[in-house]
Amino acid sequence: MARTSEGLAADVHDRLRAEIAERADALWEVALRLHADPEYAFAEHRAAALLTGELEEAGFAVERGVAGMPTAFTASSGRGRPAVALLLEYDALPGLGHACGHNLIAAAGLGAALALKSVLGDSAGRVMAVGTPAEEGGGGKVLEVEAGVFDGIDAALMFHPGVYDWARAPLTAQVQYRVAFHGRAAHPTGSPTEGVDALAALIELFNVLNVVGRRLPEASHIQGIVTAGGTATNIVPEYAEGLFGLRAATTRALEELTGQLHTCAEGVALATGTRAEVERATLLYEHFRDSGVLSERFAEHLSRAGIALTPPVPGVHLGSSDIGNVSARVPAIHPFVAIMDDGSDHTPEFAAATASPRARDVLVAVTEALACTAADVLSHADLRAEAWARHPQTGL
Repeated sequence: MARTSEGLAADVHDRLRAEIAERADALWEVALRLHADPEYAFAEHRAAALLTGELEEAGFAVERGVAGMPTAFTASSGRGRPAVALLLEYDALPGLGHACGHNLIAAAGLGAALALKSVLGDSAGRVMAVGTPAEEGGGGKVLEVEAGVFDGIDAALMFHPGVYDWARAPLTAQVQYRVAFHGRAAHPTGSPTEGVDALAALIELFNVLNVVGRRLPEASHIQGIVTAGGTATNIVPEYAEGLFGLRAATTRALEELTGQLHTCAEGVALATGTRAEVERATLLYEHFRDSGVLSERFAEHLSRAGIALTPPVPGVHLGSSDIGNVSARVPAIHPFVAIMDDGSDHTPEFAAATASPRARDVLVAVTEALACTAADVLSHADLRAEAWARHPQTGL
Protein backbone atom coordinates (compact mmCIF):
# COMPACT_ATOMS: atom_id res chain seq x y z
CA MET A 1 0.00 0.00 0.00
CA ALA A 2 1.29 3.42 -0.92
CA ARG A 3 2.10 5.70 2.01
CA THR A 4 0.48 9.13 2.18
CA SER A 5 2.48 12.36 2.26
CA GLU A 6 1.24 12.83 5.86
CA GLY A 7 2.62 9.41 6.74
CA LEU A 8 5.92 10.21 5.13
CA ALA A 9 6.09 13.49 7.06
CA ALA A 10 5.31 11.76 10.34
CA ASP A 11 7.99 9.21 9.63
CA VAL A 12 10.55 11.98 9.02
CA HIS A 13 9.54 13.71 12.24
CA ASP A 14 9.91 10.50 14.21
CA ARG A 15 13.33 9.84 12.73
CA LEU A 16 14.45 13.39 13.51
CA ARG A 17 13.31 13.06 17.12
CA ALA A 18 15.10 9.74 17.47
CA GLU A 19 18.26 11.22 15.98
CA ILE A 20 18.18 14.15 18.39
CA ALA A 21 17.52 11.87 21.35
CA GLU A 22 20.68 9.98 20.46
CA ARG A 23 22.62 13.24 20.25
CA ALA A 24 21.12 14.78 23.42
CA ASP A 25 24.13 14.20 25.65
CA ALA A 26 26.55 15.53 23.03
CA LEU A 27 24.45 18.64 22.41
CA TRP A 28 24.21 19.34 26.12
CA GLU A 29 27.97 18.99 26.37
CA VAL A 30 28.34 21.65 23.65
CA ALA A 31 25.98 23.95 25.56
CA LEU A 32 27.94 23.44 28.79
CA ARG A 33 31.30 24.01 27.10
CA LEU A 34 30.07 27.30 25.71
CA HIS A 35 28.61 28.23 29.08
CA ALA A 36 31.89 27.55 30.88
CA ASP A 37 33.95 29.55 28.39
CA PRO A 38 32.08 32.79 27.59
CA GLU A 39 33.41 34.97 24.79
CA TYR A 40 32.21 38.37 23.73
CA ALA A 41 31.17 40.27 20.62
CA PHE A 42 33.30 39.52 17.54
CA ALA A 43 35.81 37.60 19.68
CA GLU A 44 33.99 34.25 19.96
CA HIS A 45 36.92 32.34 18.48
CA ARG A 46 36.73 29.19 20.59
CA ALA A 47 32.94 28.99 20.27
CA ALA A 48 33.11 29.32 16.49
CA ALA A 49 35.86 26.69 16.33
CA LEU A 50 33.84 24.26 18.44
CA LEU A 51 30.68 24.65 16.36
CA THR A 52 32.33 24.59 12.94
CA GLY A 53 34.35 21.56 14.00
CA GLU A 54 31.17 19.64 14.81
CA LEU A 55 29.57 20.65 11.52
CA GLU A 56 32.63 19.91 9.41
CA GLU A 57 33.02 16.49 10.98
CA ALA A 58 29.41 15.74 9.99
CA GLY A 59 30.12 16.59 6.35
CA PHE A 60 28.91 20.17 6.13
CA ALA A 61 30.75 22.52 3.79
CA VAL A 62 31.99 25.22 6.17
CA GLU A 63 32.90 28.77 5.20
CA ARG A 64 34.59 30.81 7.91
CA GLY A 65 35.11 34.55 8.15
CA VAL A 66 31.73 35.29 6.56
CA ALA A 67 30.76 38.93 5.95
CA GLY A 68 34.19 40.11 7.04
CA MET A 69 33.79 38.78 10.60
CA PRO A 70 36.43 36.27 11.78
CA THR A 71 33.97 34.46 14.05
CA ALA A 72 31.06 34.29 11.59
CA PHE A 73 30.47 31.19 9.49
CA THR A 74 28.09 29.26 7.32
CA ALA A 75 27.88 25.47 7.11
CA SER A 76 25.88 24.01 4.24
CA SER A 77 24.52 20.61 3.34
CA GLY A 78 22.84 20.19 -0.03
CA ARG A 79 22.41 22.98 -2.52
CA GLY A 80 19.91 25.20 -4.27
CA ARG A 81 16.31 25.61 -3.20
CA PRO A 82 14.37 24.99 -1.06
CA ALA A 83 16.73 26.21 1.63
CA VAL A 84 16.49 26.66 5.39
CA ALA A 85 18.86 28.57 7.67
CA LEU A 86 19.29 27.62 11.33
CA LEU A 87 20.74 30.55 13.28
CA LEU A 88 23.39 30.02 15.96
CA GLU A 89 24.21 32.74 18.48
CA TYR A 90 27.17 32.25 20.82
CA ASP A 91 28.37 35.59 22.21
CA ALA A 92 28.10 36.20 25.95
CA LEU A 93 27.59 39.26 28.16
CA PRO A 94 30.66 40.90 29.75
CA GLY A 95 30.59 40.30 33.48
CA LEU A 96 27.62 37.94 33.31
CA GLY A 97 28.65 35.17 30.92
CA HIS A 98 25.82 33.38 29.12
CA ALA A 99 23.07 35.32 30.85
CA CYS A 100 21.10 35.51 27.62
CA GLY A 101 21.24 31.80 26.86
CA HIS A 102 23.19 31.94 23.63
CA ASN A 103 24.90 28.70 24.60
CA LEU A 104 21.49 27.02 24.24
CA ILE A 105 20.68 28.82 20.99
CA ALA A 106 23.93 27.61 19.45
CA ALA A 107 23.49 24.02 20.64
CA ALA A 108 19.88 23.88 19.40
CA GLY A 109 20.73 25.19 15.94
CA LEU A 110 23.68 22.83 15.73
CA GLY A 111 21.61 19.83 16.78
CA ALA A 112 18.80 20.59 14.35
CA ALA A 113 21.25 20.97 11.46
CA LEU A 114 23.08 17.73 12.28
CA ALA A 115 19.81 15.78 12.61
CA LEU A 116 18.46 17.13 9.32
CA LYS A 117 21.56 16.10 7.42
CA SER A 118 21.56 12.66 9.02
CA VAL A 119 17.88 11.98 8.28
CA LEU A 120 17.30 13.84 5.00
CA GLY A 121 20.74 13.68 3.43
CA ASP A 122 21.53 16.22 0.72
CA SER A 123 18.60 15.54 -1.58
CA ALA A 124 15.78 17.46 0.15
CA GLY A 125 17.25 20.89 -0.47
CA ARG A 126 19.78 22.97 1.39
CA VAL A 127 20.29 23.12 5.15
CA MET A 128 22.52 25.94 6.31
CA ALA A 129 23.74 26.58 9.84
CA VAL A 130 24.66 30.25 10.17
CA GLY A 131 27.02 31.38 12.90
CA THR A 132 25.95 34.87 13.93
CA PRO A 133 28.42 36.71 16.19
CA ALA A 134 27.83 39.72 18.40
CA GLU A 135 24.07 39.76 18.83
CA GLU A 136 24.60 41.65 22.09
CA GLY A 137 25.12 45.02 20.45
CA GLY A 138 27.49 44.27 17.57
CA GLY A 139 24.93 43.24 14.99
CA GLY A 140 26.51 40.25 13.30
CA LYS A 141 23.26 39.34 11.55
CA VAL A 142 22.96 42.88 10.18
CA LEU A 143 26.33 42.51 8.50
CA GLU A 144 25.42 39.04 7.21
CA VAL A 145 22.16 40.33 5.73
CA GLU A 146 24.05 43.14 3.99
CA ALA A 147 26.59 40.62 2.68
CA GLY A 148 23.84 38.48 1.13
CA VAL A 149 24.18 35.49 3.47
CA PHE A 150 20.40 35.05 3.57
CA ASP A 151 19.79 35.50 -0.16
CA GLY A 152 18.09 32.42 -1.59
CA ILE A 153 16.85 31.23 1.83
CA ASP A 154 13.20 30.22 2.34
CA ALA A 155 13.12 30.38 6.15
CA ALA A 156 15.37 31.44 9.03
CA LEU A 157 14.76 29.54 12.26
CA MET A 158 15.96 29.99 15.83
CA PHE A 159 14.62 30.04 19.37
CA HIS A 160 15.49 32.05 22.47
CA PRO A 161 15.44 30.87 26.09
CA GLY A 162 13.57 33.14 28.47
CA VAL A 163 11.04 33.38 31.28
CA TYR A 164 7.99 33.15 28.99
CA ASP A 165 6.61 30.51 26.63
CA TRP A 166 5.71 32.79 23.73
CA ALA A 167 5.20 31.77 20.12
CA ARG A 168 6.68 34.96 18.78
CA ALA A 169 9.04 37.66 19.97
CA PRO A 170 7.83 41.23 20.54
CA LEU A 171 11.20 42.75 19.64
CA THR A 172 11.52 46.46 18.93
CA ALA A 173 13.72 48.38 16.52
CA GLN A 174 16.81 49.85 18.15
CA VAL A 175 19.79 52.09 17.36
CA GLN A 176 22.25 54.29 19.27
CA TYR A 177 23.31 57.82 18.39
CA ARG A 178 26.18 59.94 19.63
CA VAL A 179 25.37 63.62 20.11
CA ALA A 180 28.22 66.09 20.65
CA PHE A 181 28.10 69.80 21.37
CA HIS A 182 30.98 72.16 20.60
CA GLY A 183 31.31 75.36 22.60
CA ARG A 184 34.18 77.62 23.69
CA ALA A 185 36.41 77.22 26.73
CA ALA A 186 36.87 80.05 29.21
CA HIS A 187 37.43 80.71 32.92
CA PRO A 188 34.02 80.55 34.60
CA THR A 189 34.76 83.50 36.94
CA GLY A 190 37.58 85.44 35.27
CA SER A 191 35.91 85.68 31.85
CA PRO A 192 32.45 84.12 32.14
CA THR A 193 30.98 85.92 29.13
CA GLU A 194 33.63 84.45 26.85
CA GLY A 195 32.64 80.84 27.45
CA VAL A 196 30.07 78.80 25.53
CA ASP A 197 29.14 75.87 27.75
CA ALA A 198 28.88 72.65 25.75
CA LEU A 199 27.94 70.64 28.84
CA ALA A 200 25.04 72.98 29.58
CA ALA A 201 23.81 72.35 26.04
CA LEU A 202 24.00 68.59 26.53
CA ILE A 203 22.12 68.84 29.82
CA GLU A 204 19.47 70.91 28.10
CA LEU A 205 19.13 68.21 25.45
CA PHE A 206 18.41 65.69 28.22
CA ASN A 207 15.72 68.04 29.55
CA VAL A 208 14.12 68.48 26.13
CA LEU A 209 14.16 64.74 25.45
CA ASN A 210 12.53 64.13 28.81
CA VAL A 211 9.62 66.31 27.71
CA VAL A 212 9.47 64.61 24.32
CA GLY A 213 9.42 61.21 26.02
CA ARG A 214 6.13 61.98 27.76
CA ARG A 215 4.25 61.92 24.48
CA LEU A 216 6.02 59.11 22.66
CA PRO A 217 3.91 56.12 21.56
CA GLU A 218 4.06 52.75 23.29
CA ALA A 219 7.43 51.00 23.03
CA SER A 220 9.24 54.19 21.94
CA HIS A 221 11.83 55.71 24.24
CA ILE A 222 15.18 57.49 24.35
CA GLN A 223 17.68 56.69 27.08
CA GLY A 224 20.95 58.59 27.29
CA ILE A 225 24.19 58.77 29.22
CA VAL A 226 26.93 61.42 29.38
CA THR A 227 30.15 60.14 27.85
CA ALA A 228 32.15 63.41 27.95
CA GLY A 229 31.38 66.46 30.09
CA GLY A 230 34.51 68.53 30.57
CA THR A 231 37.96 68.23 32.09
CA ALA A 232 37.98 70.53 35.12
CA THR A 233 35.51 72.54 37.18
CA ASN A 234 37.36 75.79 36.51
CA ILE A 235 37.10 75.50 32.75
CA VAL A 236 33.87 76.07 30.85
CA PRO A 237 33.49 72.81 28.90
CA GLU A 238 34.11 73.39 25.20
CA TYR A 239 33.08 69.84 24.33
CA ALA A 240 30.39 67.54 25.70
CA GLU A 241 29.03 64.28 24.37
CA GLY A 242 26.21 61.89 25.10
CA LEU A 243 25.25 58.45 23.88
CA PHE A 244 21.54 57.88 23.31
CA GLY A 245 19.71 54.59 22.81
CA LEU A 246 16.54 54.84 20.76
CA ARG A 247 13.85 52.16 20.58
CA ALA A 248 10.50 51.98 18.83
CA ALA A 249 7.88 49.35 18.04
CA THR A 250 8.64 49.45 14.31
CA THR A 251 11.58 50.41 12.13
CA ARG A 252 9.56 53.24 10.60
CA ALA A 253 8.71 54.61 14.06
CA LEU A 254 12.40 54.42 14.96
CA GLU A 255 13.28 56.50 11.89
CA GLU A 256 10.74 59.10 13.02
CA LEU A 257 12.23 59.09 16.51
CA THR A 258 15.69 59.58 15.05
CA GLY A 259 14.38 62.63 13.22
CA GLN A 260 13.09 64.02 16.52
CA LEU A 261 16.52 63.55 18.10
CA HIS A 262 18.13 65.53 15.29
CA THR A 263 15.55 68.29 15.61
CA CYS A 264 15.99 68.54 19.37
CA ALA A 265 19.80 68.65 19.15
CA GLU A 266 19.73 71.34 16.47
CA GLY A 267 17.23 73.38 18.48
CA VAL A 268 19.33 73.20 21.63
CA ALA A 269 22.45 74.20 19.69
CA LEU A 270 20.65 77.21 18.27
CA ALA A 271 19.39 78.25 21.69
CA THR A 272 22.76 77.84 23.45
CA GLY A 273 25.12 79.13 20.78
CA THR A 274 26.84 75.77 20.42
CA ARG A 275 27.33 73.52 17.41
CA ALA A 276 25.75 70.07 17.46
CA GLU A 277 26.95 66.89 15.79
CA VAL A 278 24.64 63.88 15.60
CA GLU A 279 26.00 60.60 14.28
CA ARG A 280 24.87 57.00 14.40
CA ALA A 281 27.01 54.98 16.80
CA THR A 282 25.75 51.46 16.12
CA LEU A 283 24.13 49.35 13.45
CA LEU A 284 20.35 49.64 13.32
CA TYR A 285 18.37 46.65 14.54
CA GLU A 286 15.02 46.42 12.75
CA HIS A 287 11.89 45.28 14.56
CA PHE A 288 11.08 41.58 14.37
CA ARG A 289 8.51 40.46 11.78
CA ASP A 290 7.17 37.08 12.81
CA SER A 291 6.28 34.43 10.24
CA GLY A 292 2.98 33.35 11.76
CA VAL A 293 2.63 30.25 9.62
CA LEU A 294 6.09 28.97 10.61
CA SER A 295 5.72 29.95 14.27
CA GLU A 296 2.46 28.00 14.40
CA ARG A 297 4.20 24.98 12.92
CA PHE A 298 7.05 25.23 15.45
CA ALA A 299 4.55 25.52 18.32
CA GLU A 300 2.73 22.40 17.12
CA HIS A 301 5.94 20.40 17.13
CA LEU A 302 7.03 21.75 20.52
CA SER A 303 3.68 20.84 22.07
CA ARG A 304 4.65 17.16 21.75
CA ALA A 305 7.16 17.83 24.54
CA GLY A 306 4.44 19.28 26.75
CA ILE A 307 5.43 22.91 26.20
CA ALA A 308 2.52 25.09 25.09
CA LEU A 309 3.39 28.41 23.49
CA THR A 310 1.00 31.35 23.70
CA PRO A 311 0.92 34.79 22.06
CA PRO A 312 2.96 37.43 23.90
CA VAL A 313 1.25 39.60 26.49
CA PRO A 314 0.03 42.80 24.77
CA GLY A 315 2.14 45.83 25.57
CA VAL A 316 5.16 43.85 26.75
CA HIS A 317 8.35 44.26 24.71
CA LEU A 318 11.50 42.27 25.31
CA GLY A 319 14.21 44.47 23.87
CA SER A 320 15.74 44.24 20.42
CA SER A 321 17.78 41.80 18.36
CA ASP A 322 19.46 41.70 14.98
CA ILE A 323 17.13 38.83 14.02
CA GLY A 324 14.83 41.70 13.08
CA ASN A 325 17.00 42.51 10.07
CA VAL A 326 16.85 38.89 8.94
CA SER A 327 13.07 38.82 9.34
CA ALA A 328 12.73 41.81 7.02
CA ARG A 329 14.25 39.74 4.18
CA VAL A 330 13.06 36.18 4.77
CA PRO A 331 10.29 34.44 6.75
CA ALA A 332 11.69 33.94 10.26
CA ILE A 333 10.76 32.65 13.71
CA HIS A 334 12.12 33.60 17.12
CA PRO A 335 9.93 31.98 19.81
CA PHE A 336 10.72 32.32 23.50
CA VAL A 337 10.80 29.15 25.61
CA ALA A 338 11.05 29.45 29.39
CA ILE A 339 13.96 27.95 31.31
CA MET A 340 12.90 29.68 34.55
CA ASP A 341 9.53 30.95 35.75
CA ASP A 342 10.24 34.49 36.89
CA GLY A 343 12.98 37.09 36.92
CA SER A 344 14.76 38.24 33.79
CA ASP A 345 17.55 37.39 31.44
CA HIS A 346 20.78 39.41 31.61
CA THR A 347 21.06 38.49 35.31
CA PRO A 348 23.32 36.10 37.25
CA GLU A 349 20.27 33.95 38.02
CA PHE A 350 19.49 33.52 34.34
CA ALA A 351 23.13 32.68 33.58
CA ALA A 352 22.88 29.85 36.10
CA ALA A 353 19.57 28.71 34.61
CA THR A 354 21.14 28.25 31.16
CA ALA A 355 23.15 25.34 32.60
CA SER A 356 20.30 23.83 34.64
CA PRO A 357 18.47 20.50 34.22
CA ARG A 358 15.42 22.38 32.97
CA ALA A 359 17.56 24.05 30.30
CA ARG A 360 18.71 20.62 29.14
CA ASP A 361 15.12 19.45 28.75
CA VAL A 362 14.22 22.60 26.85
CA LEU A 363 17.27 22.21 24.62
CA VAL A 364 16.19 18.74 23.49
CA ALA A 365 12.58 19.82 22.96
CA VAL A 366 13.35 22.94 20.93
CA THR A 367 15.99 21.14 18.86
CA GLU A 368 13.37 18.60 17.85
CA ALA A 369 10.85 21.35 17.04
CA LEU A 370 13.37 23.32 15.00
CA ALA A 371 14.42 20.26 13.02
CA CYS A 372 10.83 19.19 12.34
CA THR A 373 9.83 22.71 11.29
CA ALA A 374 12.82 22.92 8.97
CA ALA A 375 11.94 19.54 7.46
CA ASP A 376 8.39 20.77 6.82
CA VAL A 377 9.72 23.84 5.01
CA LEU A 378 11.99 21.70 2.87
CA SER A 379 9.30 19.12 2.10
CA HIS A 380 6.16 21.21 1.50
CA ALA A 381 6.00 23.74 -1.29
CA ASP A 382 2.60 24.95 -0.09
CA LEU A 383 4.03 25.81 3.34
CA ARG A 384 6.84 27.78 1.73
CA ALA A 385 4.41 29.56 -0.54
CA GLU A 386 2.16 30.52 2.36
CA ALA A 387 5.11 31.77 4.42
CA TRP A 388 6.26 33.99 1.58
CA ALA A 389 2.73 35.16 0.77
CA ARG A 390 2.27 36.30 4.38
CA HIS A 391 5.75 37.78 4.67
CA PRO A 392 5.53 41.56 5.08
CA GLN A 393 8.64 42.30 3.03
CA THR A 394 8.21 39.87 0.12
CA GLY A 395 10.57 40.78 -2.69
CA LEU A 396 12.98 42.82 -0.54
